[in-house]
Amino acid sequence: MQRDGESQADGGIGAGRPDAEFHPAGSIPKPPRPSQGYFPGEGKQHPALITEAQTSLEQQHRDRVRRYITIMAFRIPCLIGAAAAYGLWHSWWISLLIIGVSVPLPWIAVLIANDRPPRRSDEPSRWDGRRDQTALESGPHKSIDGTPTPKGFQG
Repeated sequence: MQRDGESQADGGIGAGRPDAEFHPAGSIPKPPRPSQGYFPGEGKQHPALITEAQTSLEQQHRDRVRRYITIMAFRIPCLIGAAAAYGLWHSWWISLLIIGVSVPLPWIAVLIANDRPPRRSDEPSRWDGRRDQTALESGPHKSIDGTPTPKGFQG
């Protein structure tokens, strides 16, 4: 590009460099390609994971709440299904069976939701043989044979 009043022959900015563009003062040029911190080829721009840090506590909590809600969402359809089964077949055994399946769901949901994220293979195991080590050396101890006598008793 050329400025007002200049021509390519004048030797202005960019003369001899056809790939250089002129940007007005104060403007920010756009990068020619996306930054290298994103996974190539994806429509969504996810930042690359460059650390081995665990997921944040907030993210872990959101995941646990999502698991709990997903499991508990099966309880209401079970109760509705029990009522529908009784209405269709007039069989209280089928309804009782469906209700029986829905009874332990809150307990299962709490157990699964309170579970921590699975350990990665590179996390150290806490049981690395330290339990096999003795804290103190054991050896022969001196002992006194006999029974203690109370003070003042001579026998």
